[in-house]
Amino acid sequence: MAIDETKLHEFLHHAVGDLGAAMSAVLMSIGDDLGFYKELAKEALTSAQLALKTDTNERYVREWLNNQAAGGYVHYEPANGTYYLDEEQALCLANPNGPVDLPGAYLIVQDLFKVRERALENFRTGKGMEWGEHDRCLFHGTERFFRAGYNANLLGSWIPALDGVQEKLKRGAKAADVGCGHGASTILLAKAFPNSEFVGYDYHAPSIETARQRAKEADAGNARFEVADAAGYNGGGFDLIAFFDCLHDMADPAGAARHAREQLKPDGRVMLVEPFAGDTPEANHNPIGRVMYGASSLICVPVSLAKNGPALGAQAGEKRLREILVDQAGFTSFRRATETPFNLVLEAKP
Repeated sequence: MAIDETKLHEFLHHAVGDLGAAMSAVLMSIGDDLGFYKELAKEALTSAQLALKTDTNERYVREWLNNQAAGGYVHYEPANGTYYLDEEQALCLANPNGPVDLPGAYLIVQDLFKVRERALENFRTGKGMEWGEHDRCLFHGTERFFRAGYNANLLGSWIPALDGVQEKLKRGAKAADVGCGHGASTILLAKAFPNSEFVGYDYHAPSIETARQRAKEADAGNARFEVADAAGYNGGGFDLIAFFDCLHDMADPAGAARHAREQLKPDGRVMLVEPFAGDTPEANHNPIGRVMYGASSLICVPVSLAKNGPALGAQAGEKRLREILVDQAGFTSFRRATETPFNLVLEAKP
């Protein structure tokens, strides 16, 4: 078989880029922990200056800087030997309130290498792995990565896109955040709508403890957090029940959706935020889909399979989610309220 040298070199060029990215994952996490990005966002620095400002070793810092410059994450000025971040890079690498917290995402990657041996077993046996069995870096990385998206979109576009929800929250409503994790979305909503009551539910007790501490630090007195699974919380009378990037992980997503419908007021709404996905595999064969299928293989699918769930996965798509909420859970109305490059925002009515 004749080899097309051009195609071979194109593929190898792509693969070497991926290899460099994989090797750089740990370095990004190190740069985040040591404050390198924050200092480079302030001013252009030589390796010696950055090492002095961060109390680190110049020789290691020099190698780190050149790795980052080679990958396009840092700019280099040969004339004076300085490195710096432009405004766009700083927004994603040094600002926890920016539209994407990339170093936070690399905490998730850190966990994936730690669970590799367990993942090998899961691939061979079909077994699962509970959320709580992961390293705590996953919980913090998930909080950081998703919080950035919530900061950028939740109040400005997602809530306004829902039918009448923003007005209710302003007046005073009762809302639940199911699968709340560390409570980033719950607290953001509570601070924005002080007349409303927000309850965050999660079955992972350590995450609920963290959420309670986060709410205390934020002075979000109208947010409280309880340990409960997605079909085990009570209270009812909710005007809004939200699922942020979690329904696809669940062992019984249809049961969780049915329970939400039972807990809603007759004119209440469910807001379902899920990773952006098309309804066919080929529609998701793109950079975002690649990230989501990767996370799904090692986090989302194992969490669902741990309790013999359907393993919807992080690329379930709107059609499959409609089947869950309408055909299986009994919601009478289901629509795409809005979207971002990373998320579908879906609204369901009882």
